[in-house]
Amino acid sequence: MKWTSDTRGKVGGGVLMALLGAGIPALMGAALHTDVGEPYRETRLYFGTERADGGGPVAEGEFMRFLDREITPAFPEGLTLHDGYGQWRGGDGRIVRETSYEVVLLYPEKEAEDRSVRIERIRDAYESRYQQDSVGRSDDKLEAQF
Repeated sequence: MKWTSDTRGKVGGGVLMALLGAGIPALMGAALHTDVGEPYRETRLYFGTERADGGGPVAEGEFMRFLDREITPAFPEGLTLHDGYGQWRGGDGRIVRETSYEVVLLYPEKEAEDRSVRIERIRDAYESRYQQDSVGRSDDKLEAQF
């Protein structure tokens, strides 16, 4: 096997090496710099629709009114709503499957205590109004930028 080269190959190789040399430190810097915003808390609320008393499920219109009257005033800066389908094991051991809603709330970490009080009021209101055993909640710390 015979290897040959000419000036174009040497120049092209030099340009490639220069680009790689410039790109690798930039990629490393981006990988090491993970601060992409301010400290935020993300809370996800999981609302089921099957009523414990066996009545009909919470209708979409009912849930949207609840969203407008209870959740939006407590989080007027915004939220995200996802339609879902959930399941859980009841106290009697049977699996309950139901339409559900997931509400995602983002707020500054420094406001977490005040916001948690608002969230608990929302959960209590939904549980009592729609005969729910519970409204699921998960919290995560993250960084966000808007």
